[in-house]
Amino acid sequence: MGTITENTVINSQANQDVFSATLLELAQADRDITAVTSDSRGSGKLVKFGQELPAQIVEIGIAEQNLVGVAAGLASAGKKAFAVSPACFLTARALEQIKNDVAYSDNPVRLIGISAGVSYGALGTTHHSLHDFAVLRAINNITIVAPADNFETREAVTLAVKYNKPLYLRLGKKPMPLLTEDTGIGFEFGKGRVIKEGRDVSIIATGETVYPALQAAQKLEQESGIRATVVSMHTIKPLDTELILSLAQKTQAIITVEEHMVNGGLGEACAAMLLQNGYQKPFKIMGIPDEYTVTGSQTEIFNHYGLSADGIALAVNNMLVSL
Repeated sequence: MGTITENTVINSQANQDVFSATLLELAQADRDITAVTSDSRGSGKLVKFGQELPAQIVEIGIAEQNLVGVAAGLASAGKKAFAVSPACFLTARALEQIKNDVAYSDNPVRLIGISAGVSYGALGTTHHSLHDFAVLRAINNITIVAPADNFETREAVTLAVKYNKPLYLRLGKKPMPLLTEDTGIGFEFGKGRVIKEGRDVSIIATGETVYPALQAAQKLEQESGIRATVVSMHTIKPLDTELILSLAQKTQAIITVEEHMVNGGLGEACAAMLLQNGYQKPFKIMGIPDEYTVTGSQTEIFNHYGLSADGIALAVNNMLVSL
């Protein structure tokens, strides 16, 4: 795999754009695919979908609870419903409907949380979704997926159409480069993807933090000779415990990185599983601390909280120096 640089981003798209283009392509061949939006055609990049397939899109308006209820009804009638809404509202305002109408009722709704994490940046804490992994992990019968790049997004949407279980797909709005040139690395819900192999430390990241994690690994190898394994843990639930346990055996330490509150997300899921399996090596969770988030762009917020390549590399160095 060649070194990924900032220039790689030029020909990349936001995962949200890849989602909408893939969904339109699939829906043109499958009349049961139905998009349900809550005044989010524009932000969900579904304007073209609505123009080309007006009979396969339902606009609910700013009513996220109704959005989920209507999507559940469509799913129960055999439609392949994709409920598209900003993640911050979808997983807060409509949490009861997700719990009861979707998960408890076992309706295979594809919940699409757009502009997730801190994608809305300067709009502040009200528009950030740093709770969604935590609240949805506590609900039975739902799969949680956060693709890292355009490839993973395209594969996730394609799988979602065939997936007959409740699903939450978390997407951001920043252009994301392909993480690996080796497209032979497959994609499957519940199975993490090893993006880079290393023997010293494991960096397990998810969603849009996988890119800075990979940059950090490249920086560590070039500057310090530290070789890190980088994993795109795109599925938060169910967690790929087999892969994580193998990393625990092979490397000296594990760091998790996520665009989420440090409480209740990927890091805590990994920590709980590892601890119950006797893990005793250094472990660190990197994410947004338990505070009201600073205001700024996604990049500025990442830099502030150490979720940048430099911040992740520094955390790795600090862990390994004590060994």
